[in-house]
Amino acid sequence: MMIKNMLLSLSLLAVGMSYAVAEDVTGTYVAGIDYDLISPPVRGVDADKIEVTEFFWYGCGHCYTFEPMLEQWKKIQPDDVSFRGIPAVWAEKMELHAKAYYAADTLGVLDTMNPVIFQAMNVDGKPLASQADIAALFVSNGVSEDDFNKAFNSFGVSSQVRQGIAIAKAAQITGTPALMVNGKYHVSSRKAGGQSDMLKVVDFLVEQERTASASN
Repeated sequence: MMIKNMLLSLSLLAVGMSYAVAEDVTGTYVAGIDYDLISPPVRGVDADKIEVTEFFWYGCGHCYTFEPMLEQWKKIQPDDVSFRGIPAVWAEKMELHAKAYYAADTLGVLDTMNPVIFQAMNVDGKPLASQADIAALFVSNGVSEDDFNKAFNSFGVSSQVRQGIAIAKAAQITGTPALMVNGKYHVSSRKAGGQSDMLKVVDFLVEQERTASASN
């Protein structure tokens, strides 16, 4: 299974890391084996949607390779599925990177800066160890330094970092990348069997939530 997943990952890299949805998501995945239950469940942002959350860190190489697969997956989700990213924080430098994520979102440049920050840390070898380092990256991509610093140091961004830390703790996230479905299920690559398998488990859980909602 591990060899198969490695070959699949290499194939995805060769074709631009596109994610092909499994044709069959009716296979049985078991709580405690393929994914974990979150108890008590974590409240989501939109109760009318099936919410999928990614916990990640820009400096995580596994998150970097997973991101293109996730982006392809997000593009083909129906309207009843919503997505949000939460930067993981368990070290001081990670808080800087979490603030960079929320600052980009606040400034409306997240789609631009998300791959740029991943590239800087994982390919270009930039640790982005200070606010000034991060500001320079934003400025080189068209954001004024003043606008960046105001967003980065804002109360709103700091609040989102604190909320993200609390949510990750409630979901018992200890590694990245990790996915959470509707605040009820924690999916890791270790239990799912690999990064592409994480998305298969998520597809299964999303369908399970959709069926449960339709029956209520």
